[in-house]
Amino acid sequence: MKRTPRKDDSGELRVARLELASALASLTKPDDVERFFEDVFTQAETRDIALRWRIFQLLDEGLPQREIGERLGVSLCKITRGSRFLKDPESVVRKILERNKAKKKGKCK
Repeated sequence: MKRTPRKDDSGELRVARLELASALASLTKPDDVERFFEDVFTQAETRDIALRWRIFQLLDEGLPQREIGERLGVSLCKITRGSRFLKDPESVVRKILERNKAKKKGKCK
């Protein structure tokens, strides 16, 4: 999927976004990432991030979009956006979900 340029792709916001990505990539423990989220984001922002992640997971599990919407109380527009990312073979979210599934299969054997 071709990414549209972000409005803030120049200047100090781009630098800040790259530094934020680097900071997250440097964390190796889930507890540290969760603490980082608490330090950086509001509760509402953290909830929105977790909700979006759950949408990705449920889509990946094959749940119908309407069922996800009812279950999580979100609009179909938000779910459709997530679905588009999962259809993209280059999607990092898709790659993470696939890696997580492979790890779970390995633990179940």
